[in-house]
Amino acid sequence: MAIKSTINLKFDGHVHTSRCHHASGTMEEYVSSAIDKKLEHIMFLEHMEAGVHYFETTWLTDQDFADYFQEGQRLQDKYSGQLIIGLGVEVGYSTTHSQELQERLNKHDWDQIGISYHFMPDPDHIFDLNLLSRQARNIQAIAETGREKVLDRYFNTLTEAVLDLPGTVLCHLDAALRFQPEIHLTPGHWQQIKGLLDAIKARDMALEINTSGFSIRGNPFPAPAIIQMAIDREISLLVGSDAHRPADVGRDFDKIPALLATLPL
Repeated sequence: MAIKSTINLKFDGHVHTSRCHHASGTMEEYVSSAIDKKLEHIMFLEHMEAGVHYFETTWLTDQDFADYFQEGQRLQDKYSGQLIIGLGVEVGYSTTHSQELQERLNKHDWDQIGISYHFMPDPDHIFDLNLLSRQARNIQAIAETGREKVLDRYFNTLTEAVLDLPGTVLCHLDAALRFQPEIHLTPGHWQQIKGLLDAIKARDMALEINTSGFSIRGNPFPAPAIIQMAIDREISLLVGSDAHRPADVGRDFDKIPALLATLPL
């Protein structure tokens, strides 16, 4: 019950901007949206990737991050007293480029480090599998590889990422393959999720309740059963919209209390 009662619905812990090349809007437009919605705190969580082989860029370069911090600090000064503005990163893990990611993370003093896993190398395809994409070519490539096999690798790699990187929150735990048809978690996947949550607890990280899931499947990422497993382990919960448009800031936060009320105390 204590974990539920400490969830801050005035804080959006996961916001992107056009800097990641697959969202729209400037940083200041997201700030204005948060103020209009009477939020007290937002966290920009822009994408960092390394070693990805893909047909488009959906992340920031080191120069992009330098510009991001310059603009973010300007906004922190301008809107001081109106909104707390955090400058964080959503780092996509790579088993082969972990050292590079560590070195790049060390270049900045991040307010939050989100851990995720978006791009999975696959020897049978000329591009890495984008696990969260709605594009037909990604959906087809994942189906060819095998959905259960991909999910096995996804949960194992996320656990490795949690243990390897200096993360503070795990993002959208079960969002992989969210646009694939007929996805079902096997008993083996549930065992992997238990191990992943244990790793999060051991690292004293938070688990994100990502509200983008409401519009995709009617529940956030992760599913209520996983949220309950986190509560049972006394893992801190953080709500994030995963906004890719200014209008998305704080989206569906009003649904969180009702969802939590359905879970056991």
